[in-house]
Amino acid sequence: MKLEIQQLSKCYSNGVQALSQVSLTCPKGIYGLLGQNGAGKSTLMRTIATLQDADEGEIFLDEVNLQKFPKEARSMIGYLPQDMGVYPNMSALETLEYFAGLKGLHRVNLHEELERVNLVNEAHQRLDTYSGGMRRRFGIAVAFLGQPRLVIVDEPTAGLDPFERRRFQHLLATAAQNCILILSSHIVEDISDLASNMAILHKGKVLAEGPPSELVSKLEGKIHLTEVPFEHSEEAHREHQVLSSRPKKNSHLLRIYSKEALGGDFTMVPPDLEDFYAFRVGEESQKSDLVKS
Repeated sequence: MKLEIQQLSKCYSNGVQALSQVSLTCPKGIYGLLGQNGAGKSTLMRTIATLQDADEGEIFLDEVNLQKFPKEARSMIGYLPQDMGVYPNMSALETLEYFAGLKGLHRVNLHEELERVNLVNEAHQRLDTYSGGMRRRFGIAVAFLGQPRLVIVDEPTAGLDPFERRRFQHLLATAAQNCILILSSHIVEDISDLASNMAILHKGKVLAEGPPSELVSKLEGKIHLTEVPFEHSEEAHREHQVLSSRPKKNSHLLRIYSKEALGGDFTMVPPDLEDFYAFRVGEESQKSDLVKS
């Protein structure tokens, strides 16, 4: 089971180049797509889901060309957008039955599907009474109807409290054992906690692809931690390549990239995915600034 994206490009009518020669290979399991808002993630998700066409490139789910055979493709795909529209006056069970009918599924145990996402006790409750976390879990029940080969989940934990976020992550990890699940997020922890493979998308381009642990290992021995008073923070940013800054009561805790050992108040620490993400995006931004100048 494999999703192949080959040289995919998309430019909107307003001139925005949303995707530029994107090529990815997504095996079975959770594949993370990490990028800022506006990086092109949602455009890529909608294109894979056959909701819009690309200008160039091809997408294959195993042997099926998703763009040439969209009707066949849609029977194999489940999609949970960031903002899932619901019919507020319908119950969860009624809505799930409606979506099952749209997919041509007539022998699905809907109570079992709701039990899987821990909503069976709220099956007859109207969807407009559901919390944000409950709606996201209901969206997973819809996306996994019919046991699709490919499930696309866009910004799944946005707006969830920490408890619901962990609950939702567990649900995704369990549900993704027998399919390809593409998890799109701007939240680094979503990707580092769940994804076996990932890519970083920035301004429509792929900056890096691979297992998160392999990407992070490229910064081994190059991340240094230091704490500086507020009044010295700007100076530290001028003198060093600061990847992140966390405010404390009277100081800033800085994570700094340096190939060379830094003495004094600097402590070498293990890198994490947030370090690698900030490093690659910063590196790309520097290249863009050089081109513009």
